[in-house]
Amino acid sequence: MITVEDLRLMQGLAQRVTAVRPELVNGDASYGELAWNWGKDHAAFGASWRRELWFDGGELVAWAWARLPHQVRRSDGTVKDVTGASLAHQVHPGHAPLIDEVIAWYDTTASGLERAALPGAADEFALPRWAAHGYRTDPDALGDTGSWTQLNERDLTGVAEPALPAGYRFRTAREAGTAAAIQAHVDAWAPTTYTAASYDGLRHAPAYRDDLHILVEAPDGTMACSAIMWLDEANETAEFEPVGTHPGFRRRGLARALLLHGMRRARAAGARHATVACLGAPGHPRARELYYGVGFREVSRDAPLVRPR
Repeated sequence: MITVEDLRLMQGLAQRVTAVRPELVNGDASYGELAWNWGKDHAAFGASWRRELWFDGGELVAWAWARLPHQVRRSDGTVKDVTGASLAHQVHPGHAPLIDEVIAWYDTTASGLERAALPGAADEFALPRWAAHGYRTDPDALGDTGSWTQLNERDLTGVAEPALPAGYRFRTAREAGTAAAIQAHVDAWAPTTYTAASYDGLRHAPAYRDDLHILVEAPDGTMACSAIMWLDEANETAEFEPVGTHPGFRRRGLARALLLHGMRRARAAGARHATVACLGAPGHPRARELYYGVGFREVSRDAPLVRPR
């Protein structure tokens, strides 16, 4: 199990890496991604998580978070058995050789399982070490419809004024209420594992703010689009995670308007930069084009690896 105290330490390392080498922040290891993944899933899946922390003089300099086999139940009633292991991790660039200890710990913790990992493509020190431990590029993840992600960034100067269709309006989770905030996510991402318990866990994650959890309300009262922003005050950066639109309200410019509105709101809260992740493979252009259309550009990407059982 990963405690909220562990999470704060891990987010602190994310902030320090972001400050010196933002291109080395691994997939699933950014400030907002950590909060999102822990918040929504720790109640349901925390028992299948293992973690290890490495310190130097009382300061966290590396961590590893292994997700072991578990069962996933979705909102449409389907059940999926996750039979392999996956790893989120981060090593401060000033302690790069610790990657060998991270890999050794993961191999021991997930022994006998197929093991996946997400180092960053820019990590020239770590990638050869993963190869030396028997990890290879994941061909499925890197295909035209693969699952690798890229992180995108833009500064918050010159953010355009958002424009919504007539009858639509911006709301916050604080204004809309718990049930509406939950339903907005379920509608956008169905089938999903997200529940009321997920949202309750999310609200206990460090840096969650219901005034930075923003939505678009349709004329009929449906929450048609939603996004959560995670404000990293140390780096003056706001991370969007997640961003989703109800399938019945897509292609109306709602997500674009919400992103612009969110960036202006984040700037008012003290942010100077914004980030957002998306699938980077050629077969997944829609979100990438949306983010590029409001000024984001790629800053880093995953290099998904796998080691067979």
